[in-house]
Amino acid sequence: MTPDNPLITEWKTPFSIPPFDLISPEHFKPAVEEAISIARKEVDDIVSNPAEPDFRNTIEALEQAGSLLNRITPVLFNLNSSDTTPELQEAAREVSPVLTAFSNDITLNPALFARVKNVYERRDSLGLNQEEMILLDRKYKNFIRGGAGLTEDDKERFRAITIELSTLSLKFEENILAETNDFTLHITAENELSGLPEGIREAAAALAREKGMEGWLFTLHAPSFVPFMQYADRRDLREMLFRAYSCRAFRGNEHDNRELVLRITELRLEMARLLGYSNYAAYALEERMASTPEEVNRFLRNLLDASSPAGQRDLKDIEEYARQHGHEGRFERWDWAYWSEKLRMERFSIDDEALRPYMPLDKVREAVLGLATRLYGLSFRENKSIPVYNEEVSAFEVHDPDRGIISILMLDFHPRKGKSGGAWMTGFREQWKEGNERIIPVVSLVMNFTRPTPARPSLLSHSEMNTFLHEFGHALHGMLSDCTYESLSGTNVKRDFVELPSQIMENWAWEKEWLDTWAAHYQTGEKIPGEMLHKLRDSLTYNEGYACMRQLSFGLLDMAWHTLENPQTEDIVTFERSAMGPAELLPAADGSCMSVSFAHLFSGGYAAGYYGYKWAEVLDADAFSLFREKGIFDKDTAGSFRHTILEKGGSREPDELFRAFRGREPSIEPLIERSGFTRH
Repeated sequence: MTPDNPLITEWKTPFSIPPFDLISPEHFKPAVEEAISIARKEVDDIVSNPAEPDFRNTIEALEQAGSLLNRITPVLFNLNSSDTTPELQEAAREVSPVLTAFSNDITLNPALFARVKNVYERRDSLGLNQEEMILLDRKYKNFIRGGAGLTEDDKERFRAITIELSTLSLKFEENILAETNDFTLHITAENELSGLPEGIREAAAALAREKGMEGWLFTLHAPSFVPFMQYADRRDLREMLFRAYSCRAFRGNEHDNRELVLRITELRLEMARLLGYSNYAAYALEERMASTPEEVNRFLRNLLDASSPAGQRDLKDIEEYARQHGHEGRFERWDWAYWSEKLRMERFSIDDEALRPYMPLDKVREAVLGLATRLYGLSFRENKSIPVYNEEVSAFEVHDPDRGIISILMLDFHPRKGKSGGAWMTGFREQWKEGNERIIPVVSLVMNFTRPTPARPSLLSHSEMNTFLHEFGHALHGMLSDCTYESLSGTNVKRDFVELPSQIMENWAWEKEWLDTWAAHYQTGEKIPGEMLHKLRDSLTYNEGYACMRQLSFGLLDMAWHTLENPQTEDIVTFERSAMGPAELLPAADGSCMSVSFAHLFSGGYAAGYYGYKWAEVLDADAFSLFREKGIFDKDTAGSFRHTILEKGGSREPDELFRAFRGREPSIEPLIERSGFTRH
């Protein structure tokens, strides 16, 4: 081990942020090996402690073991998602099986498990507080679910399965990124741009110039793909782009994910079976609010029943409108966004582009951060001395009026070759407490928003602004966390509860009372016209039936893959279409496959959990109904949400936290009402 490896030396940077400029891909493997060696010694000390096992010398000591490793690994995996290179990808591939093997060494250590079990069996006599009791419960179940109760032969098989899974999920994500980057639509004739707004044309021209090409360049990244599908008059070009997008990792080349999907689901099933579960969903859901596959499927069916009439109506409206305006032949998936936007414009005099001039990114950023000021009293001060991993990233100190600096927030807004698609919140450091000192978290928001062009600043669509609010809700969950233990802090909650803090923030995107405070035309400074805001609000339920059914189709596909009780041998496309069929409204496109690019399921931690987005919508609609009742900026309501939900992380059970905020069990009715569905 070289002594100057920056990953294992003290970080003499502001707030002990990783010194990104000093870190190279070759540093990760030796640093992880060194950190694992230190962590093994820490675990050995717990096992060899001659004192009777208790909460402090076993459970708390285990929580604190591996602190150096916990400092290093977020750096690698966050960079691999947001600013990767082939060398970083190789480092992640090298390190992942090593980390999984070490994790197995912990949970499959019989002497360590014996100590944890000893404490767990005496839990009711130890005088533990609520957070300590939950930590003990989580640690014990982590051993059980990690194979501690298996025979020696089964333990070895469990090790092999988990190590292979860790490698396959990385490869799955790499393949999607490669396929997304691989395709471009190069247009040289201006008449082929018909229908596209000027800002989208400018962005495509800027990308072409950047690549040394004439004309306009469109990609499969969201800021390019989405508006092209919404506005391009050329149906053949929409079809070309759609087919390229929907067959990513399904082209029979070295980036094809078909075999990975089959292998990952087979291994997950085998692991669940080893642990005594009939399928992977039964294993995964045991630690969720919806605790069984039957409960999840019942929830999905109930919501499908509620949304289907509206979805059918949405489709009929769009199809009829399209035919009245010249559409011929079968209505296809590459027609939906285009005709949907045209009808929205006619019906509400507003489309997804209409608000862009009023939403320059700088203003949106100020407004979103300002919303946290108004609700929670937070203030944000950019600090250019804080190290960042890419020159486009900005870093902010997050100040609380009573507690000083409570977090660091990094913002990373635009697409680039080394960044995965989509938007997400992550952290370089979680929050925890050392004695009475609160260790502040380092939270990062990674997005793929429309870039500025030489002619105009980055102007966000309403949906992009909504995405910012969503991810910022996750950030608040991480930044405001006030827990004792790292593994319970921030977003370390049950998977179907984690979307509540993010999805509740989306509600403000539709509120005139908030938009009026900041949204102004980037050239004239004029506020959004009141009539436009009124139309925006009226459009809230537009196509909500279709959107809900589309989301439910993803949840059904997830559950189909993870309730398999035998390895899948059927053709993957046939299986997928059968699973999604009950919620599908449009014909499938030949040559397309959703599963092979469904990163949430196969590389993103949402396996048997995608239903959680709709589950959390029930919670967020119900929770926001209290803001509606009291006022959307009501300090008491915001304070209650902060103290009962955001600060508590996973230190309490989620149903208890929701009841503490809402005063009762959650109700589905606010979601039904907000979505414009009618009970039948």
